[in-house]
Amino acid sequence: MAATPSEETKTRDQIARVGKSMFERGLTFGSTGNMSVKLSDGRMLMTPTNASLGNLDPARLSLFSAEGVHIGGDKPTKEAFLHRCMYCARSLGRAVVHLHSTFSVAVSILKGVDEKDVLPPLTAYYVMRVGRLPLVPYFRPGDQKLAQAVQEAAKDSNAVLMANHGPVIAGKSLEEAQYATEELEETAKLFLMLHGRELRPLTPQQRNDLLEGN
Repeated sequence: MAATPSEETKTRDQIARVGKSMFERGLTFGSTGNMSVKLSDGRMLMTPTNASLGNLDPARLSLFSAEGVHIGGDKPTKEAFLHRCMYCARSLGRAVVHLHSTFSVAVSILKGVDEKDVLPPLTAYYVMRVGRLPLVPYFRPGDQKLAQAVQEAAKDSNAVLMANHGPVIAGKSLEEAQYATEELEETAKLFLMLHGRELRPLTPQQRNDLLEGN
């Protein structure tokens, strides 16, 4: 079933609005970061290459067919493959946010983190919005091996942290993906602020209770 013109227009406006909000709050900078949303007919809207999330033109967003072919709008970001592999891994995903947000990237550079779950469960909201955060090894931007690694890691998690790069998060809506990305960034900030101090994270039982009730 084809998406209605009003659905597409609202989605374009929402992407621009969310991008501006994240840019103005310092979650992204320059022309870094990208977002995408799947329409009800399977087509996908994505932020274009070399575009600032703070100044997106809704009419110029990249448009992909349900088969993943670029069919309209400006040239897509070179990181489009990250979005496609997240959608493949997360069948319920309808939106993806990828940022180079400062604190999350800082954590991705630390040695000695748990690569299966980078951040400890410091707060209930982190557990509910992000859950588990696997670390994907570093690959050169654009390397298709990165897509394979992200897709594999995303089979068991909505959120993935790429080493020396940044997070990629899928959600059932753009709002959900946005909130999870912001929760991850704040938790990374807390983790770095507390680094070197003895932590009292949530217990495994407390974490499991939150995940089961989520």
